[in-house]
Amino acid sequence: MLALRWGDKMSSEYLLLMHDDASAGEGDWDAYLARLRQAGALQGGSSIGPGRSYRKDAAAAGVTAHLVGYIKVVADGADSAAALLEGNPVYEAGGTVEIRELPRD
Repeated sequence: MLALRWGDKMSSEYLLLMHDDASAGEGDWDAYLARLRQAGALQGGSSIGPGRSYRKDAAAAGVTAHLVGYIKVVADGADSAAALLEGNPVYEAGGTVEIRELPRD
């Protein structure tokens, strides 16, 4: 994966993985996504539906059912990615948002 420019810094891509433990309703996703888009950070995302796990030679573990959505962002580091949580409806409702860096390999 190539490094990206965000402002004057080299940037990395991150996934914001939303868990299903938020105590409030839907929140304002349109305003949050518009803010990410305006900042030039939004790279995509989606809700996550039901699925299946597969393993070639043995029984597979079950799907990770507590993940309900993801957003792909570009940021100049983990702290900058965490700053993008402001306004995230899951985070603002007290739910968990996991941030994972996408390695440049």
